[in-house]
Amino acid sequence: MNDMDKKAVVLVSGGLDSTTVLAMAIQQGFTCYALSFDYGQRAHAELAAAKNCAKLLGAKEHKVVALDLRTIGGSALTDDNIDVPEAQTLGIPVTYVPARNTVFLSIALGWAEVLGAQDIFIGVNAVDYSGYPDCRIEYIEAFEKMANLATKSGVEGNYLRINKPLINLTKADIIRQGAAIGVDYAQTVSCYQATEDGLACGKCDSCRLRKLGFEQAGIEDSTRYISA
Repeated sequence: MNDMDKKAVVLVSGGLDSTTVLAMAIQQGFTCYALSFDYGQRAHAELAAAKNCAKLLGAKEHKVVALDLRTIGGSALTDDNIDVPEAQTLGIPVTYVPARNTVFLSIALGWAEVLGAQDIFIGVNAVDYSGYPDCRIEYIEAFEKMANLATKSGVEGNYLRINKPLINLTKADIIRQGAAIGVDYAQTVSCYQATEDGLACGKCDSCRLRKLGFEQAGIEDSTRYISA
């Protein structure tokens, strides 16, 4: 396969991590097809950010798939009766969305088969993650194995790879690497309860990790906060 044939489906939420992954994949020479989900999440501003970042970084196409995970709820991101915590919690937090990455990766896998792409990129991270079980390396490796057992591509020997370039990086490492390849983090939205205009609360777990990442990276935080 030559460089012109290198296609990849990249999961892009509009946040810091997934935008960095998209930039990395493009830098590696992949023709990237960005995939986002309107799954009933609390913060819709992230979808506008995903669209904008995909365009700015040069994705070949950006597709938004509509799902309604509010029908099962079970998360502060998909159930208005569960508040987003503004204090650090122990264990798996209420912002964990049941089966979210499994659903997202499954749809990415289907699109990859249709496109003839052998690579899927996802911005999961096992160092600075928020305690989500579907962000662990064991999970991603298990999904990749399943993907090659369950697809025409895998059965015919066109091995599918789930790329996880951020898996062992700290948030500071991610920010440094993204900044070095031109990611404009002011265009990203990570907050679990961002306003429609994309302003971050500065209090949720995602905001805390993001703030700390910029501090440790020694890079100015360009995030737009509600009380700047």
